Amino acid sequence: MKQLKKWEKFSFLFLIAVFVITMGNRLSTASVNPDSHMIPGNFSGIALKARPGVVNIRTVKKIKTAGHEFRNIPGNPFGGRGFSGPFSKGMPSFDHKQQGLGSGFLIDVGGYIVTNNHVIDNAVQIKVKLANEKEFDAEIVGRDPNTDLALIKIPGGNDLVPLPMGNSDKLQVGKWVVAIGSPFGLEQTVTAGIVSAKGRVLGSGPYDDYIQTDASINPGNSGGPLLDMDGKVVGINTAILRNGQGVGFAIPVNLAEEVITQLKKDGKVTRGWLGVGIQDITPELAEYYGLKEKKGVLVTDVYKADPADKGGIKINDVITAVDGKKIKSTRDLSRTIANSRVEKTVNITIFRDNNEKTFSVKLGERAKSARHNPRQKGSLEEFGFHVVELTWELAKQYGYKENEKGLLVVSVKPKSRGYYAGLQQGDLLVEINRVPLESLRDYEEKVNKTKDGNLITLLLKRGNSRIVVAKLTK
Repeated sequence: MKQLKKWEKFSFLFLIAVFVITMGNRLSTASVNPDSHMIPGNFSGIALKARPGVVNIRTVKKIKTAGHEFRNIPGNPFGGRGFSGPFSKGMPSFDHKQQGLGSGFLIDVGGYIVTNNHVIDNAVQIKVKLANEKEFDAEIVGRDPNTDLALIKIPGGNDLVPLPMGNSDKLQVGKWVVAIGSPFGLEQTVTAGIVSAKGRVLGSGPYDDYIQTDASINPGNSGGPLLDMDGKVVGINTAILRNGQGVGFAIPVNLAEEVITQLKKDGKVTRGWLGVGIQDITPELAEYYGLKEKKGVLVTDVYKADPADKGGIKINDVITAVDGKKIKSTRDLSRTIANSRVEKTVNITIFRDNNEKTFSVKLGERAKSARHNPRQKGSLEEFGFHVVELTWELAKQYGYKENEKGLLVVSVKPKSRGYYAGLQQGDLLVEINRVPLESLRDYEEKVNKTKDGNLITLLLKRGNSRIVVAKLTK
């Protein structure tokens, strides 16, 4: 047998050492991270267990169409929807029935089923089909258009198999999830993917907080469950991008549970109301107000005689916590207040004049608020930008004179009407339709008096010299 030279022995021993260390690290990683195998062997166990709790929903809706109606236009993805144009004005309207489909899932043996509001909205008939082929007529228990959730009911029975609820707050990006529903009417379709992102805002409502997934979701999946690898519901499949593939969105179950509980108990949802106009903290605002972190919510308006006003909250306060829970964004604050009980007294922590203070505020009911956030009318929600009254502090920060009159544009939403009209953060809105502005009330009154479809002309100052004109259609 050939004798190994010293350098050959050393190389051989070195390779063995590297191999041992590498394998040791891999084993160590695997023991710390049980998900290191990444792809599950199969999803059949989850699908088999969840299948009895997922239902197919078919509806008949009454649709009112003005003027002449053209059904089944070639290339129209919505097929049965009517069409009306400028020549239909003054012509009689017609009612016709339209079939719809969606999904849902059982939450208890009493026959309660969660689905999306848009699945059963305007329905005159709702048919529910279980995995065992049994069919039932369902009744609407309650709806919440703000979150696009609805609760319907079929006769209860011990043969019903409800799905267990999970915890969407603990769901991590990159985790595997399973969607079950009836895309295009194909019942009990199972698709799988990962959580692509959390906290997505789609602009569909004030409580947007979607889970994004690449599990295949299509029309008909709406209302069906998004399941984690334990077979628990972590989301309600709700939306897709019109021209996107492999991009779906689900309502987090933690957001849905409070809504479902109220719908089951009262048939409606009531939400806490604070009565403030708000915006997110930018790095510039954090520096200006002396905040150590870019967290919290700036109060841009306080509505007179509403809860915040009565509790002592003022414009330019920065809300940092509610009942000790840190507030990071406007969405965070809106969700926290909305999920709080009406007439509950909450402790609002604010940052004012380099000092932290706490105020006790008794919440009102959002639906009963006389203003219902009127100062955002014609602002961020409608045109995609926020304005606030110009204070001497803001004038100094943005380079305007202390005695300047007008409203400061503090944020512009990307791809909004304000964005395309050319508005920029830091612009000073001085006139609307050639009428000088001095207060938010002036702005609101002028916008509210403008009829839908009419042109709104804005005169803006950009810095101390440039004048800009922007035009918007209400």
